Amino acid sequence: MARRKLSREEMELWRRVADQAERLHPRRTETALPQPVPGTKAPKPRDAPSFDPFRMGQAAGPTPPRHDLKPSVRDQMSASPVQMDSKAFTRMKRGKLRPEARLDLHGMRVDRAHPALIQFILSSQAAGRRLVLVITGKGKRSQDSGPIPTPRGVLRHQVPQWLSMAPVAQAVLQISPAHVSHGGDGAYYVYLRRTR
Repeated sequence: MARRKLSREEMELWRRVADQAERLHPRRTETALPQPVPGTKAPKPRDAPSFDPFRMGQAAGPTPPRHDLKPSVRDQMSASPVQMDSKAFTRMKRGKLRPEARLDLHGMRVDRAHPALIQFILSSQAAGRRLVLVITGKGKRSQDSGPIPTPRGVLRHQVPQWLSMAPVAQAVLQISPAHVSHGGDGAYYVYLRRTR
């Protein structure tokens, strides 16, 4: 389709409309500044803003706590409710109760430690023992920490989980970190249920 040319009347009409229209974005020249209207006072120049001297970290609060995605084993156990007699639990935590048997997993690998723990707990319950001690050790500190933190002491972290799973979960009444005299963080008290 060919474009038609505008007539003389249409061109005149377009010029009148264009002369009356205001630009949406007028171009400003750098030299053209708004001139004061005669009879009014010129605006007062603004004072330069005053700033207090800034010291790096002045608004920072105290250092936030470290973000641990998984709480420590001790924290998990202290948060769990007491299932056994509270007096006996207090005596056990203070190291006043003497364990009737002990299992030393220190130095074992996971594949040997898990079956040994199951056999020890079930045979201790069958023998009528109530308080046993499971020694895991504190674990070696690794040379390369790497970008992903790994918990120190695999058995120390695995044993409480194993004790809460079948087949030994039905035999265990309470798990608690041992007193310093019985191994501290490297051992656990396991209080067993009575056999029926």
